[in-house]
Amino acid sequence: MQYAALVPSDLSTAREFILWGARRLDKARLVFGHGTDNALDEAAWLVLHALDMPPEADGDVLNRCLNSDEKATVVELLQRRIAERKPAAYLTRAAWFAGLKFYVDERVLVPRSPIAELIKSRFMPWLDPGAVTRVLDIGAGSGCIGITCAYAFPGAQIELTDISADALDVARENIRRHGLEAQINAAQSDVFDALAGRRYDLIVSNPPYVDAESMMNLPAEYRHEPALGLAGGDEGLDIVLRILHKAGEFLTSSGVLVVEVGEGAVRLERRLPKAPFLWLEFQRGGGDVFLLTADQCRSL
Repeated sequence: MQYAALVPSDLSTAREFILWGARRLDKARLVFGHGTDNALDEAAWLVLHALDMPPEADGDVLNRCLNSDEKATVVELLQRRIAERKPAAYLTRAAWFAGLKFYVDERVLVPRSPIAELIKSRFMPWLDPGAVTRVLDIGAGSGCIGITCAYAFPGAQIELTDISADALDVARENIRRHGLEAQINAAQSDVFDALAGRRYDLIVSNPPYVDAESMMNLPAEYRHEPALGLAGGDEGLDIVLRILHKAGEFLTSSGVLVVEVGEGAVRLERRLPKAPFLWLEFQRGGGDVFLLTADQCRSL
């Protein structure tokens, strides 16, 4: 393997391969943002996966010497990341969200929403967790948001919806892997079209919100993701506005709506200057996520 010839002969431990791999990834000018934001973390993710080691591997594990087969497996995976420009999650078929592991492939976006932080806090203080009985995740993709909500609200029924049948197949696989078939239902729906008459205490969504110009200039890594999960129309607001204009009909009186809009935040405020958006802050960074109460939604 030509790439293997570039490996220094004195590399022996997982730690050394991670540091070497990070240098190679950095030199290749890859784009990160699908679970990691730098070459070192990406290399660690790939090396540990190749060695079937846990993400939280300790020093003893990292300092273990690798045999020749393990070294070859590590090098091959790092080579694929550079040559194919695919996000690491698509190469490993695994992603982590809010501390939980999910199966992913190119039928769904790689989980990475800051909404994970809200779920772990059970959406307090805006919701009383004990009073949450029904949750809706719109544009569920892999199902990571809705499934994590099932852990946060074990007494609630969770609905996952997506317009993509392929995405729903992935979501159902993750529901099965987490053993949550009795608590979660996954159904095909274009936003609220298949949900007439239902009410939810929480509606949460990470919908498509990339504008047309940005879609044309996506880095290679992002072009491996399904365009249906990214493209939000000319301004990136097509799906967001559909959610906003109908959410009030589907929320209980004390319910809340939480939506990630990314780069469309400024444009959304221009479109709806009187909307009382509460823009949430996150300890781990990220943002452009708003919250509205049911009454606020109904007043739009």
